[in-house]
Amino acid sequence: MRTSEGTAAVAIGRRGVNKWVFLGTAVLGFAAGSLLTVRLMELHRVRADSNRVFELMVYHTMPGKVPALEAVFRDVAKLQAKYGIDVVGYWVPNDDPAWENTFIYLVAQPTLEQAKKNWAAMHADPTFPQYRKEAAQFIEKTENGYNVDEVYMRPTDFSALR
Repeated sequence: MRTSEGTAAVAIGRRGVNKWVFLGTAVLGFAAGSLLTVRLMELHRVRADSNRVFELMVYHTMPGKVPALEAVFRDVAKLQAKYGIDVVGYWVPNDDPAWENTFIYLVAQPTLEQAKKNWAAMHADPTFPQYRKEAAQFIEKTENGYNVDEVYMRPTDFSALR
């Protein structure tokens, strides 16, 4: 009675395949599969333990000034990209009158510390003050400055976007 090991040896001998080539191919295949599995598991673990943060920005504009603020941010977007401020998207609400004077965007950053560094670098850019001045005329004022809601958020463990 032959074992499966014996059967493999006979099959290798019959086909004229060098047993060392067969063995080497099997070992390489096993090693490659193992490395790939470890890498995929590591990617999943890193994402789950990530310090990534998202920042939600909601600008409340003066009535009818959303298109003007949107035009300013069309140019600011280039400056944000230059300083590593990864804007996921910009939004303007459609059909709800309560939201008609709002401009919204979402930023993704690797960490809160990196986010603060990126914002500081962008605000120090010599071209930034002109954008701030232009945007300021469209944003609703409050007793404490401008009516802008800013909040840093962490993704939940079941969030599709992490």
